[in-house]
Amino acid sequence: MTERTFTSVGFYALIAIYAASRILQAYPQRFPMIAVIALHVLPPLLFAWLHGRLLWGSRGILAFFAICSVVGSVVENFGVATGFPFGRYFFTEVMGPKSFHVPILLGLAYLGMGYLSWIVASLILGWERSSLHGWRLFALPAFAALVMTSWDLCMDPVWSTLVRAWVWKDGGAYFGVPFSNFVGWYANVFIIYLLFAIFLRSRVSLTERMPPSFWQPALCFYAASAVGNFLLLFTHPTAALVADPSGKLWDFRSITQTCALTTVFTMGTFLLLAWIRVADRHPDGSS
Repeated sequence: MTERTFTSVGFYALIAIYAASRILQAYPQRFPMIAVIALHVLPPLLFAWLHGRLLWGSRGILAFFAICSVVGSVVENFGVATGFPFGRYFFTEVMGPKSFHVPILLGLAYLGMGYLSWIVASLILGWERSSLHGWRLFALPAFAALVMTSWDLCMDPVWSTLVRAWVWKDGGAYFGVPFSNFVGWYANVFIIYLLFAIFLRSRVSLTERMPPSFWQPALCFYAASAVGNFLLLFTHPTAALVADPSGKLWDFRSITQTCALTTVFTMGTFLLLAWIRVADRHPDGSS
């Protein structure tokens, strides 16, 4: 087995493990939630490390991880303590041990999905090898933050209102999630991506041309994340209605169905555009 084949097998093994975690999420009474969450977080993180090393080298992916970890941790902890910029919320014990106010697994979740969202945005714009100078230095982070925030849009009501991994103290119009959460999320992720773009701007042009087979595993991973939102439609609720902390009642099925529908027109759209861009390339990676 060649090194390239071995790496490809590793990519798809991680995708399979992650896909299994999405299936397990549909049966919350049968499996420990902390194990399910760990399987949601660690495979994307390992994938990002392996895939990112091939794309940017060890220094590049380490820089990405460091920026995500530091900025994400500072903003999340500040958010829990002050209510800014996301809104008033706190994390429960569902996600396991915490670093200050924020679960360690939540911080690690930024790394894997943050990387995949950056890749999807770069492929859609065709800038995965472009030098990030001038307006592109801001445009790619702005678009990548939109891709990343769409992931939160598709899953936050499930993980907060249904799973109660975190709790919005005042509830919110989006099935118990406040509008401010998504504004704060976008701003937070934009800062992360902008700092990384500044780091990367003198290095992207040195990245060798990658064939479509290099990008396809990343898109498959992103697709697994999107498809997983539909598996929640098969979850058997313990109660038809759930209440947020403000006392407002929400229909369980309305939450899972809306999140699935939102996935189609946000993550699904981004995935389709990125896949078309990759499929339209020659085997050597040229357009």
